[in-house]
Amino acid sequence: MFGASIGRGAMRIINSMVRWLAYGGVNPNILTVVGVTINVACGVLFGFGEFFWAGIVLIVANLFDMLDGNVARLSGRVTRFGGFLDSSLDRLSDMVAFLGIMIFYASNTPQHSLLNVFLAGAGMIGSVMVSYTTARSESIGIKSNVGFLQRPERVVLLIIGALSTVPNSNAFLSNRMPQVLWILAVGSMWTFVHRMYHTWKELRKTENETLKLENQENG
Repeated sequence: MFGASIGRGAMRIINSMVRWLAYGGVNPNILTVVGVTINVACGVLFGFGEFFWAGIVLIVANLFDMLDGNVARLSGRVTRFGGFLDSSLDRLSDMVAFLGIMIFYASNTPQHSLLNVFLAGAGMIGSVMVSYTTARSESIGIKSNVGFLQRPERVVLLIIGALSTVPNSNAFLSNRMPQVLWILAVGSMWTFVHRMYHTWKELRKTENETLKLENQENG
């Protein structure tokens, strides 16, 4: 109940911001660009090992990600280019965060870890491929939103990992980012494979139904 109350309160604040921005005539594409700019700053903070502040900045950046689409709908400024811009810059936002983490763990520090570099790289590739397979499947008429690790879940995990990591600590309880990277790497790749399989299965079903109809017409 307490969590639900917090959620309702947060949504009221967000909805108020959406109305204020929409009635103020703010271009939703500007919000999208501001959001990705803040995400780039998040990636830089990750690269310098400022994980806590990177987590805070990531929260702010994704607030803009929640605002742009809602502002566009409320102000009647939904455009195909706006959707394209938002989707494209979301991919860039995903990559810069992972890239910053890779740079940090590849640097000459006590936290240097090639394994973590690999996991962050795998998470980045998996995240991009999940989004790509979704876009490609939808372009051929298949709705492919299966899988348990979509973008909102990935962002929440990155925020948890960032806020629960103490600088210059390798202790398990004060350095949660490595565990988060494992989940992101495995979960993103699993979701990518799941969507590939789902698209193949749906296409095969459609093709079989089409073939069946053709046989009935010819018979």
